[in-house]
Amino acid sequence: MEEKLKVLIIDDEESMRDSCSLILKKDGYLIDTAENGNEGLKKLEEWHPEFVLIDLKMPGIGGLEVLEKVKEFDPEIIPIVITGYATVESAVEAMKRGAYDFLPKPFTPEELRIIIKRGLERRNLIKEAESLRREKKLIEENFITMVTHQLRSPLVTIGQYFEVILGGIVGDVAPKQKEMILKAKDRLEGLLELINDWLDIARLSNGQILEKRKSISINEIVEKIVDFIRPQAEEAGIAVEILPIKGSDQVLGDKESLEQVFSNLINNAIKYNRPNGSISITIEEKNDCIATSIRDTGIGIAKEHLPMIFDQFYQVSRTGQKGKGSGLGLSIAKKIVDLHNGSIDVESKEGVGSTFTVCLPKPEQT
Repeated sequence: MEEKLKVLIIDDEESMRDSCSLILKKDGYLIDTAENGNEGLKKLEEWHPEFVLIDLKMPGIGGLEVLEKVKEFDPEIIPIVITGYATVESAVEAMKRGAYDFLPKPFTPEELRIIIKRGLERRNLIKEAESLRREKKLIEENFITMVTHQLRSPLVTIGQYFEVILGGIVGDVAPKQKEMILKAKDRLEGLLELINDWLDIARLSNGQILEKRKSISINEIVEKIVDFIRPQAEEAGIAVEILPIKGSDQVLGDKESLEQVFSNLINNAIKYNRPNGSISITIEEKNDCIATSIRDTGIGIAKEHLPMIFDQFYQVSRTGQKGKGSGLGLSIAKKIVDLHNGSIDVESKEGVGSTFTVCLPKPEQT
């Protein structure tokens, strides 16, 4: 059995309440009425209607104030203004306060039915959109679970089997066999990197970064990453230097996600650098942010590629490089920085090097 929708009529004219009630009851709606704003707001909380007809001019609490409280109480309620003092200004003001539609008195039964019908269509669209939003969120959550358990875990296990075979634990491996296993292992690691990047993007969509922000030191994050990657840099003959801090290095951020940002940028500075090149990192307090720049002496990025490098899956073809990677690293970095209300920019010249600058808000800016 279809549930009947409820309409609350708030109007100080008894004749208007009675006539609207009669019309809408014939159409199958449940009706309740209130003769002023105070009584209307009380019935609103007790009765939870789907529609509210509100007169603008009433003693006590006026219609515009009732409108605001209706939307605060339940944004899904469809409020419709009815008034005998219809002007363009009053209609615009009512719409600003959250009215769905505006019906000047006197009106015919058919005009009332049309507006209620349109309001019902609007309500159904809102409910459908909310249902789709919940379904999308459920799909995203299920996707993360599926990727983690049904894809990532088996691939990690396969990688472990490769390590066992390559280590000679289960017997000698012929050179040709070892070559093929190493190629398969390399492809497997690339696939795992792509899956991990997908998971990062899915987690970032949950918007949890803002909840975990606190005052943290950018210098501590950068030093930690540089200490970790220094052996890799030394093997490539690349010098990494953190220059003295200019001013404060305190930002409002989530430490874990910002470590991911700077790890990506510093690793790229090594990966795309020249043999015996260098990387310099500066942290500088500016008027509106803390700016951290990673400058390398690498192969650089062609001018035509710069507008797209933060796009998902976009990979720049670089001379002398294998082009490994998911194409998601810079996209994830930008998404994290955006969620911090910061910015990330790049300056680069092919054959000279690149400079990535991340600006993050200071704690006192909140």
